[in-house]
Amino acid sequence: MKKIILTGGGTAGHVTPNIALIPTLREMGYDIHYIGSHNGIEKKLITEIGIPYYGISSGKLRRYFDPKNFSDPFRVIKGMGDAERLILKLKPDVVFSKGGFVSVPVVLEASFHKVPVVIHESDMTPGLANRIALPRASRVCCNFPETAKRFPEGIATVTGTPIRKELYEGKADRAFSYCGFTEKKPTILVVGGSTGSVSVNNAIHHALPELLKTFNVIHICGEGKADPAKNGTPGYAQFEYVKEQLADMFALADIVISRAGANAICELRALQKPNILVPLGLDASRGDQILNAESFEKSGFSKVVKDDELSDETILSAIKDVQDNKDKYIKAMKDSSGEDAISMICSIIDSVAKK
Repeated sequence: MKKIILTGGGTAGHVTPNIALIPTLREMGYDIHYIGSHNGIEKKLITEIGIPYYGISSGKLRRYFDPKNFSDPFRVIKGMGDAERLILKLKPDVVFSKGGFVSVPVVLEASFHKVPVVIHESDMTPGLANRIALPRASRVCCNFPETAKRFPEGIATVTGTPIRKELYEGKADRAFSYCGFTEKKPTILVVGGSTGSVSVNNAIHHALPELLKTFNVIHICGEGKADPAKNGTPGYAQFEYVKEQLADMFALADIVISRAGANAICELRALQKPNILVPLGLDASRGDQILNAESFEKSGFSKVVKDDELSDETILSAIKDVQDNKDKYIKAMKDSSGEDAISMICSIIDSVAKK
């Protein structure tokens, strides 16, 4: 039996693609282990599905001033030692990294001990963690052709992002009941990322009286970001976080409003959901979501509203545009060439492991 270590963490977007690969890797006979941080979201998500989980010390790689910049390098060094001990103990045939700061020590130590590494880069341009790890990679999987062109020939393959099978299996009627809706209307699903978005939440709250005239609204606000005063509002259901119910909510949704993280937008394209993307601005990110959103808008998959232009007026205008032209958006997504990302990535992993 071949053994694989999966790694990646910090946000749900660094974990859910790994989770999507697990059923196929199991069918291929792999003994699967996961290395993440001690207390990150990845620990909860992975332990819930019964995969052996190992936490290591980790420090965030920041490009801005923060007092933790003085202590985190020592956490990274400790993480290198933690990762080395696990690599020597588990003796994997291959490591697959989805990125995030916790993956850097794992990739570096795997490479040092001659364990082949496959990396997945979701965004148009690699983040800092993957930029450090990429020179150690045997193969690179990516979402965008523009990303593949940055690497030597034969290293990078455009695979797309692995989508969890259960997202395709949602039932709209279950979400309708779970949300407590009583009137049949088109439904808007608002997803601000795994930690929520204050700017998106505020815009939706201000636009809510107008929205509820036409739509039911499901609002995933982020932990600690729900507004208790709006609980019980007819046609409005808010949640801090959902897991199993998300597939049903996608099935019910006619329009999705989302941040523009690469995994999130690839799920929207796979599900062919007309959508409005609100990418994080340069004041809060390195600009990767802006590039992702621009690519999807150019391809006809999405309507984009810039974060610094977000208001109840701009969100209502964007919703009207998407509602009026939803067939056009659905057709563009349906016509886009979509490979089976899970099969492609698992095949690449297996070919590297065999070598």
